[in-house]
Amino acid sequence: MRSPAVGRVAFGDLRRLEPISREWGFDRGRPIDRYYIERFLHDQAATIAGRVLEIGDDQYTRRFGADRVHVSDVLHVSENAKATIVADLTSAPQIPSDTFDCLILCQTLQLIFDPGAAVRTIHRVLKNGGVVLATFPGITQRSDPAWRDTWYWSFTSSSARRLFGGVFGDSHVEVTARGNVLTAVAFLHGLALEELTESELEFSDPDYEFLITVRAAKHPPNSPQALR
Repeated sequence: MRSPAVGRVAFGDLRRLEPISREWGFDRGRPIDRYYIERFLHDQAATIAGRVLEIGDDQYTRRFGADRVHVSDVLHVSENAKATIVADLTSAPQIPSDTFDCLILCQTLQLIFDPGAAVRTIHRVLKNGGVVLATFPGITQRSDPAWRDTWYWSFTSSSARRLFGGVFGDSHVEVTARGNVLTAVAFLHGLALEELTESELEFSDPDYEFLITVRAAKHPPNSPQALR
């Protein structure tokens, strides 16, 4: 695609100092990042089975796990109606080790100041063979006042691979970055998923990591899988 000459770029509605919306796209439709999060969980749905722990609520456990889930738990850092476990993921001795078959960690790790400690806890509470399915932002705004003061990080595929690989082992971690310059710009402006086409959403440009997904499996140290 040919680039316009200097001074000939047609900015249109994007030439503004304020975003089109600060509501992540909720006021216009569905947020763009949900496309990648939900596509990832759909592709990994067979893994969402047995005893499942999800952070915040159980919407994705129910949606993608269906009748494969035997026990559904919700972890929250403070008491609320949905939480079955109240704990800080960076230090949760009250959660027994080797408990869960699957852990769903969507758009949470950026809010944890010590993500390494959180990943070590995740590894500990998973059963052998258990899997964590994690998503977190790459290119993003942080306009939500509820989270602004505790939004510590954005990630890259390289940092995610090193973070999870150091705990689970590199060969048991799959990291994927999704998005492109258009999805990143649209998300920063608060546009909705419905305002982009599927082909625009599906195009991946490794120079514009909009959303990172991680699938990491736990294996005992001396198992054949762990030695690969």
